[in-house]
Amino acid sequence: MLSPFRPETPTHLHPIGENHVQAAVICAKELNIHLRVRSGGHDYEGLSYISETEQPFIILDLSKLRSVTVDIQDSSAWAQAGATVGELYYRISQKSKTHGFPAGLCTSLGIGGHITGGAYGTIMRKYGLGADNVIDARIVDASGRVLDRESMGEDLFWAIRGGGGASFGIITAWKVRLVPVPATVTVFTVPKTLEQNGTNILYKWQQVADKIDEDLFIRVIIQVVNQKTGQKTVQTNYNALFLGRTDRLLNVMENNFPELGLTKKDCIEMSWIESVLYIAGYPSKTPPEILLQGKSLFKNYFKAKSDFVRRPVPEIGLDGLWKRLLEEDSPLMILNPYGGMMSKISESETPFPHRKGVIYKIQYLTLWNDDKPESASKHMDWIRRLYNYMAVYVSMLPREAYVNYRDLDLGMNKNGSSFIEASLWGMKYFKDNFNRLVRVKTKVDPDNFFRHEQSIPTIPLMHERTETSMVH
Repeated sequence: MLSPFRPETPTHLHPIGENHVQAAVICAKELNIHLRVRSGGHDYEGLSYISETEQPFIILDLSKLRSVTVDIQDSSAWAQAGATVGELYYRISQKSKTHGFPAGLCTSLGIGGHITGGAYGTIMRKYGLGADNVIDARIVDASGRVLDRESMGEDLFWAIRGGGGASFGIITAWKVRLVPVPATVTVFTVPKTLEQNGTNILYKWQQVADKIDEDLFIRVIIQVVNQKTGQKTVQTNYNALFLGRTDRLLNVMENNFPELGLTKKDCIEMSWIESVLYIAGYPSKTPPEILLQGKSLFKNYFKAKSDFVRRPVPEIGLDGLWKRLLEEDSPLMILNPYGGMMSKISESETPFPHRKGVIYKIQYLTLWNDDKPESASKHMDWIRRLYNYMAVYVSMLPREAYVNYRDLDLGMNKNGSSFIEASLWGMKYFKDNFNRLVRVKTKVDPDNFFRHEQSIPTIPLMHERTETSMVH
């Protein structure tokens, strides 16, 4: 029989109450066994369920903590950490057709970890991130205490809203502020290949994406497709949500982005909850109840990386990008527009710093279907070369990255965690907020109980100085 602590089969604990989470923390600490936490299991490097550095370990799976309580009078909701984003959206829609929440586009995300990295979605240009709309939280700290916003203090409350998951404690629930959405919204998807003037249209999108009406979110999904001739080409899909009706949308587009050629027949009016399903890629007429299943539509091996763009990529840069995409089997790029509310919130308001001046964020993906090491190596090499190519066109000093698209290429904590080593990736994810995150971590978890390959490090000397000053 396999030992329960063999790395291939880490022990899974499924708490059904907050007191179970407390017990798990206290026992793991007592037994000196490493703890990993997962809410939805969407960690891009699998750090919520595998460990590159520590054996044995326990996985604390929060998927049974999934209650959602919506209070429309108060425009708020409490969502336990194991509830998915889709479940939260569905529960809101049951109570009101004119309330929503600005979180992720992928509905199977666990809300617990999702908000710890920021949580962006289709209404971020109007209302900011999920993390910008958190009112309260419950967290189990390294001593096993359950804290709310008042008892944890504003420093820790600041850190958990964008400072990355599993560094400060275990979030058991978030209280979020609901936002108004119209009873009728409009969506569209317009594809353009290179042969349909795709490069010029994308160049123009970069000029307007962050400046257009903040009720409008137009992301671009870039894929390689086969033409009827059998030749491969690059297709840019303009996938959008507008908080309003078609007539006003067409007016906004005509005045700001006529190059896309949007017509009335491209537009579909629907409720906000139906738009959630549309953007997530569900077939039309799928009932919203599917969101309660919390299932991902995505079943692939993949590697992802991210960038933030502050100046439009010139057409010559886009031509080089197309050339590289055409070399790969299943490349995918997703460009998400910023601006609007995102540029009005200061970089230090939460740990998520990618605000004013960002035109859009890029997510790069390469997908493959088999588990052969040579396949993984081939696709990883390709995406790293693509990332190197893009260096001159994206943010610099630091080259920013999104913590929820975790990328171990940026650096890892080895043998504990050195502040210098961690700064390599920490400055990319958090910019100047990284130093404040380290100070909060050192104060609330000086023994670094909550740790993983890219957790916020402590500075032991700082802890000792604090202790000494308290004695005097």
